[in-house]
Amino acid sequence: MPDADQSELTDAVAFVQAAGELTLRWFRSPELVVDEKRDGTPVTVADKEAETFLRQRLAERFPGDAIVGEEHPDTPGTTGRTWIIDPIDGTKAFTAGVPLYTNLLALHDEEGGVIGIVNVPAIGITVWAGRGLGCFENGLPAHVSSRDSLKGGIVSSSGFERWSDEQLSAVKGAGAFMRTWGDGYGFVLVATGRIEAMVDPTLAVWDVAPMPVILNEAGGRFTDLHGEARIDGTGGVATNGLVHDALLGLLG
Repeated sequence: MPDADQSELTDAVAFVQAAGELTLRWFRSPELVVDEKRDGTPVTVADKEAETFLRQRLAERFPGDAIVGEEHPDTPGTTGRTWIIDPIDGTKAFTAGVPLYTNLLALHDEEGGVIGIVNVPAIGITVWAGRGLGCFENGLPAHVSSRDSLKGGIVSSSGFERWSDEQLSAVKGAGAFMRTWGDGYGFVLVATGRIEAMVDPTLAVWDVAPMPVILNEAGGRFTDLHGEARIDGTGGVATNGLVHDALLGLLG
């Protein structure tokens, strides 16, 4: 598979960080209005403005590429490449004033993930990766942890209310510490070696589009709950790779 283009990665990171700055204008603002989408999930003007900004920048820089996002209709392309946007991953956290929401952007081609970016604007962290170029946190190389057992490791999730009692008991029984640093931030913690695993039982493609290339380049692994390396499967599991099969076995 061809490596990512460094100049494209650099520009894409700059675009996402600028979009993150836009969301900070609304973060903890008393003027923020929260609307409800048809599926019952929240949306704000910050989500819409950030996605519009990214779509404009991507269309100017990468004409012909398709664009898919959470808040606006798809833009078809002619190049075989698709940019996937989640302007605010963790809108509930955003509207509650929790600083762990993220801005996500990914580029996929016929071979899979090319570029993946997770920006955490409220705490000043950006993790990015390009296929064949490595994974980085704020410009420094990022790697997953080296723990080879779930015992004593940390497993995070977007929310344990979606886990079955059997899954909770199995992972707890394996000796793992269980936390809820959810959404994109949980995947950041895995890629940077701070925790061993992140599980998202229910998601859309834009929730995890950056994760395959980020985890691969950081030395880890990303699959759905059935162990398939895809972003449109059932849920998402990111680990340091060493505990992946064991965790999938416990999750059933």
